[in-house]
Amino acid sequence: MVILEQTSELKALMSIIRSKDTQRSDFIFYSDRIIRLLVEEALNHLPFVEKTVTTPMGAPYKGLAFKGSICGVSIMRAGEAMEQGLRDCCRSVRIGKILIQRDEETAKPQLYYAKLPPDISERFCLLLDPMLATGGSANKAIEVLLSHGVSEEQVIFVNLICSPEGIEKVLHVSAIRS
Repeated sequence: MVILEQTSELKALMSIIRSKDTQRSDFIFYSDRIIRLLVEEALNHLPFVEKTVTTPMGAPYKGLAFKGSICGVSIMRAGEAMEQGLRDCCRSVRIGKILIQRDEETAKPQLYYAKLPPDISERFCLLLDPMLATGGSANKAIEVLLSHGVSEEQVIFVNLICSPEGIEKVLHVSAIRS
């Protein structure tokens, strides 16, 4: 688990979106700024390989490139709010969708829909869901990705606000699978 550095800027942005007095348009604008910060941090945790390119002046530049392909997978509907932040950082990124809802009788998460890129098992997946409450939907989404051949090491869960119980549940299930 990685928590964004609690900079003054981030604290100010969080204060805006957590305030009961914030107007809807401001909430959306500042939430989008935080989501972009989250996506950029998640991208920092992907593997990179060395890559040399030639500059316009003809000089070599030793840099880096992502090792492998990336895709986003949003847990519908809330996760869709994070898709634009991913698209802003990764041009032409593939996006998958998973719909999970709690069963009224059992209170367990149920998969209702999954549309994922056919080559998802070969991609690094940024699982997008801004709210983590109980951890049930997140764990079910991770289960769906694993069942499609994605290894746990290829999944980065990108989340905005979470409860301690949700974190514990996601981390506990991940530890059991390891």
